[in-house]
Amino acid sequence: MTEILSAPTAAEAAFRPFPSKLFVETTTHCNLRCPMCVKQAADNRVDDGDLDVETFAALEPAFPHLESLVLNGIGEPLLHPLLPQWVRRARQLMPEPGWIGFQTNGLLLDRPLARELVNAGLDRICLSVDGIHPETFSKVRQGENLGDMERAFAVLADARHAFPHARLRVGAEFVTLRDNLLQLPETVRWVAERGADFLIVSQALPYGPEQTRQTTYNNANAAAVELFEEWKHKLAAQNLDIHLYDYMAWEKQRLLKQPIDPHTLEVNALVNKMRTEANRRGIFVDVKQLLGRDTAMQARMEDLYRQAQQVADQVGIELKLPVTVPRTERKCDFVTGGSAFISWYGGVHPCYQLWHHYRCYINDWDRPVRAREFGRLQDTPLLEIWNSDEFIRFRENVCRFDYSYCTNCGVAPCDLIQKEDFDHDCFAGTEPCGSCQWAMGLLQCLQ
Repeated sequence: MTEILSAPTAAEAAFRPFPSKLFVETTTHCNLRCPMCVKQAADNRVDDGDLDVETFAALEPAFPHLESLVLNGIGEPLLHPLLPQWVRRARQLMPEPGWIGFQTNGLLLDRPLARELVNAGLDRICLSVDGIHPETFSKVRQGENLGDMERAFAVLADARHAFPHARLRVGAEFVTLRDNLLQLPETVRWVAERGADFLIVSQALPYGPEQTRQTTYNNANAAAVELFEEWKHKLAAQNLDIHLYDYMAWEKQRLLKQPIDPHTLEVNALVNKMRTEANRRGIFVDVKQLLGRDTAMQARMEDLYRQAQQVADQVGIELKLPVTVPRTERKCDFVTGGSAFISWYGGVHPCYQLWHHYRCYINDWDRPVRAREFGRLQDTPLLEIWNSDEFIRFRENVCRFDYSYCTNCGVAPCDLIQKEDFDHDCFAGTEPCGSCQWAMGLLQCLQ
């Protein structure tokens, strides 16, 4: 076993001899075809399949140590007929404070199933509610309508009433898109009125070029934005507009013999000084990206999040909001929290980002993501995989957070991160975490 004495103490759970959190994919089948789902992404390799009895049984040695068990992945967990049985079995083996939950579109929830799940020991359920205007809801959740959500909340309220001593917490998830963002404050009130205890809000991860137009954030992180704003004001004090910067000025002047406005040349010189300062302070900057920031959208999102929080405080619902500007200090609740992700076929993975093969869009470039698998339960016991040299080394490296800021890099996408089979980044790190949207606080989920 790898020596872990040097492991960061803040990530204690990552280095226990057992996982503290399990995310288990009960199925990859789904009864909807939502446009923003990874299953609709080009070049995704999410094969349809269902978790079997033997694979679930192979997880049981970890259950006595779990803080949480989340029974969903890519797919609709309610499609698996053994879900209530597995909730009951996990509840028998898990410690009393540990919780069991899953996210669902709620389409298959009826009164008998809701009661069966609650009686089996389900602690949390999170319904996808991406707006409360019928036309928007049906556009985002193709194949479902708002009436299905009304019914799902109603049968969950009935189940809680039938089992008053149950610990069920009902929640909802809202993915922020340009099509639905104005509905967020109303959605907070709507779900609270129907019995929701919490609402998780997430930014969107585009899986196609057309979906990038729906995002409400820019990928420039807080440190880069702060530095850019400092220099923008410095230039303004000299009656210069930083937006005059022209990254093609040298080529135009030297190669094409085109005259360049002296103000532009002066701006370019000062921007180069900004780059020098960024390098000295260890800040990645992509000037073109910073110049293209939609500051009006950022201000709008911050105002909407304030409104949503005010409503949440009024109605007494827990609201978990994402950042509007990616944070500079990386954080991985999955790895530092001691998580293992189990695919329906028994593969063991470290996090949501590296659970499946797919392509997503970061800024204006497409990024191939390849699953990181450390073993399969059919071949090796879970705790042996968890304590393998390879998996421990991965967690150690991630918890140091010493890898590149790919989403803020002026030369991205480079050959290193665009390789179909990632080897290392420009820091020589072997973990493909430099453009992880979860690590920067943009993406959120039930965990």
